Amino acid sequence: MQFVNDLHALISPVPKGTPLPLLLLRKSKNALLSTFLFLDQIVWLGRTGIYKDKERAELLGRISLFCWVGSSVCTSLVEVGELGRLSASINKLEKEIGNKDKHQNEQYRAKLEKSKERSLALVKAGMDVVVAFGLLQLAPKKVTPRVTGAFGFASSLISCYQLLPSHAKSKTV
Repeated sequence: MQFVNDLHALISPVPKGTPLPLLLLRKSKNALLSTFLFLDQIVWLGRTGIYKDKERAELLGRISLFCWVGSSVCTSLVEVGELGRLSASINKLEKEIGNKDKHQNEQYRAKLEKSKERSLALVKAGMDVVVAFGLLQLAPKKVTPRVTGAFGFASSLISCYQLLPSHAKSKTV
């Protein structure tokens, strides 16, 4: 289903005011991730024995991992760009609010929360790059199987955390 979601994101309109470089990076990320997920299905078919050409399945596996690396790099760059935009809007909002307590402002708190979410997504994307490098054995002396496993485990934990529903805000009367 993720494959379909990424294809849909590839053709869907983007938020107004998004800079062209971020737009292109987002679309590239979606195209690469969709390609990875599609090719990974063929690799899975090869591992189960349904697809008989083992050499081709192995080649497609490597290609799919390169697509994942590209997608993770694009995600990292998008998150850095969005964090920069968010930081600029937070600074502008701080100037507008002035000396008042910033943390009482709903808009300010929402932007800080969004900044935390984007920072976590950036960390996860960076970990995914390391995992993909390990699986492709692009830096075997630095990214050992243990490093790959540790980063993969941490990335999975972050993914699980991101799937948790946000906590309900308590209203004080």
